Amino acid sequence: MNFAPHTDDEIAEMLAAVGAASLDELFDQIPADVRLQGPLDIPNGISEMELVDDLRGHALKNRNLDELVCFAGRGAYDHYIPSLVWALAGRSEFYTSYTPYQPELSQGVLQVLFEFQSMICELTGLEVSNASLYDGATALVEAVHMAVGAGRTRVLVSDGVDPRMIETLRSFGRGAGFRPEVYAGSTPEVGPDVACVIVAHPNVYGALEPIREHFGAAHDGGARAIQIFDPMSLGVLASPGELGADIAVAEGQPLGNFLNYGGPYLGLIAARMDDVRRMPGRIVGETLDVDGTPGYVLTLQAREQHIRREKANSNICTNQTLMAIAATIYLGWLGPEGLRELGRQCSSRAAYAARVLTQIPEVRLAQPDVPFFKEFALRLPRPAAAVVDALVEQGFLAGVPLTMAGEDVLLVAVTERRTRGEIDGLARAMGEVLAGS
Repeated sequence: MNFAPHTDDEIAEMLAAVGAASLDELFDQIPADVRLQGPLDIPNGISEMELVDDLRGHALKNRNLDELVCFAGRGAYDHYIPSLVWALAGRSEFYTSYTPYQPELSQGVLQVLFEFQSMICELTGLEVSNASLYDGATALVEAVHMAVGAGRTRVLVSDGVDPRMIETLRSFGRGAGFRPEVYAGSTPEVGPDVACVIVAHPNVYGALEPIREHFGAAHDGGARAIQIFDPMSLGVLASPGELGADIAVAEGQPLGNFLNYGGPYLGLIAARMDDVRRMPGRIVGETLDVDGTPGYVLTLQAREQHIRREKANSNICTNQTLMAIAATIYLGWLGPEGLRELGRQCSSRAAYAARVLTQIPEVRLAQPDVPFFKEFALRLPRPAAAVVDALVEQGFLAGVPLTMAGEDVLLVAVTERRTRGEIDGLARAMGEVLAGS
């Protein structure tokens, strides 16, 4: 049962029922020397995140277990999820994982999806978004389908894009008639047959590339600019729309969704109004009924389940409605100022982590002169995978081993959940592991 405090009227009614004039009179039978005198010696309040972490620590002691401190990232991140997100997402007005086909029975779901689309447009600085996709990788595929649908066939991909996304593009492209071409540098050669230029900002190594140069080259050649973005960065970094993106895609897992051993996750996509007819999936719109009352309906459904297969924009016939609902609640809880503060927390903690970790002998940043948001790559004197395995024994999930320009690196991610003590602990443990090599 939810806790509901008594009102003054309820207290007065209860006192009248027992014949007491006040609460003090009610407790007169208790000797004064055993009653509380003065205020309680209770420390100041703490945030929900700090309280949950403290309770989790006690619970792990009860089970004689230790929880790894997570510095892993590469697309899936250990951000804090407020308890209210899934308490609200599980309400009957919203709780669904599928498409609301009967609008008269689904106004709660449709309204929250309309708000979801509106929030994604506000975040990205673009004009139209849909009611979600499977995940970040398939969102990128759909963005390329939109670009290729405009008449060109070549797809240029920056070498800073996650190789897993490039492989996903390659798999889908075999049937769709395009093949991703990876390029290095910031000024790709964009000919008249190039449909789009794809850049990740931040990229797979956490670095912030000169994305305006990439997109300037794309627009000069008449191609669409596609940005893969981190939604948690948009409180402190310029939006895709400001940077010149025509289409923006992201993995939406950090927006109110737990790591969940890899899924289900959430695909985000937004574009300019010129491409609204090429947008995959479905778009929820706001309208008025015959009485002038606001209502919500599925406005566009450009997928093969609803229209002729050869004219469909996508053959993916579902989405991630429940994950999108959680993302909407999370963003509503966070708000614009909260998103800015979260971005500042991530970037400042990541900067501190990079500073203390590079004080370990022979540990250095892989890209020392390149800015980053919340992830950075380290070069270590030992293979990164071996160091990660050794640090598990010390209670840390230290990061993700990667290859950069043919060399072994460790990708470290730092979210708002990582404390100074945890970062210092990782530095001490890594120093001990490397010194023992």
